[in-house]
Amino acid sequence: QVQLVESGGGLVQPGGSLRLSCTASGSIFSINAMGWYRQAPGKERELVAGITSDGNTNYADSVKGRFTISRDGAKNTVSLQMNRLKPEDTAVYYCYTHYTGAGWGTYDYWGQGTQVTVSS
Repeated sequence: QVQLVESGGGLVQPGGSLRLSCTASGSIFSINAMGWYRQAPGKERELVAGITSDGNTNYADSVKGRFTISRDGAKNTVSLQMNRLKPEDTAVYYCYTHYTGAGWGTYDYWGQGTQVTVSS
């Protein structure tokens, strides 16, 4: 069993900031990557940002320069600092992890999502 606990969503005005965090626990031998996807109403889920176990990052073009992803490997935690938020950033944000389990298989797992609303 794997758990992803997300926190940090909420309502913020345009131009404001929020910080999302996600901690993974359970039957995890090692985490290969963690990150965030988002899904807005009527749209497909899209990658926001990801970070690998060796610190390589990737971002959606729409968030480059505004969002920063970071990780704490010792705590199996990933954070997303979101600055200069725009109404179009409004979505449910889902934490994900790509990990190696105790039996050496690799898996993907998703959190339940946290709502981010950018509105005046």
